[in-house]
Amino acid sequence: MALALFDLDNTLLAGDSDHAWMEFLADVGVVDGLEHRRKNDLFYAQYQAGTLDIHEFLRFQLAPLAAHPRAVLDAWHRAYLQERVLPMISARTRALIEQHRQRGDVLVIITATNRFVTAPIAQELGVEHLLATEPEEREDGSFTGGVLGIPCFREGKVQRLREWLQETGLSLGESTFYSDSHNDIALLEAVRYPVAVDPDPILRRHAEAQGWPILHLHGDPH
Repeated sequence: MALALFDLDNTLLAGDSDHAWMEFLADVGVVDGLEHRRKNDLFYAQYQAGTLDIHEFLRFQLAPLAAHPRAVLDAWHRAYLQERVLPMISARTRALIEQHRQRGDVLVIITATNRFVTAPIAQELGVEHLLATEPEEREDGSFTGGVLGIPCFREGKVQRLREWLQETGLSLGESTFYSDSHNDIALLEAVRYPVAVDPDPILRRHAEAQGWPILHLHGDPH
């Protein structure tokens, strides 16, 4: 059975759900706006440069989850989804997912962004399987601020996928992976059909050198 694997941020979405979530929290006054935006932008720049310390970033990103009750977080997320995420989803994105669904492919979003942020987005997109960074939860569903297992980032994304394949009995034999980021080159090289989507400059150069297809889902390709 063929796999259709999708990165989320700047691939299926015309933007970054992580960054947008923290901006949303700043805008509604949940966190200190000026200092939080400064750190948020710094981490995002490090991600783009390939220098992000994922554990340092996750301490920053997951702290607001640990500071508030789950019901309150869920209410904020519903507003965030409507206001920030839905405008990032293009008709071309929905058509690409539907194309793979019609083929009978197994649809998987695989993202470094944590499950709290991304699970409702995957549901909105109609993608059944989600591999994401797992925030640690207590029995009552509240968050500790810690991470459960390996963050789904760079080589960790490949490891998490291989563990999931072992659990499900699926394989990468007929697999396609779509991503915008050079942080995903290891996984792009692991699948049979890598596709660069509106790629960053580093990934664009790599894709062109390897002869990988380049797909444009967001804005003018030129």
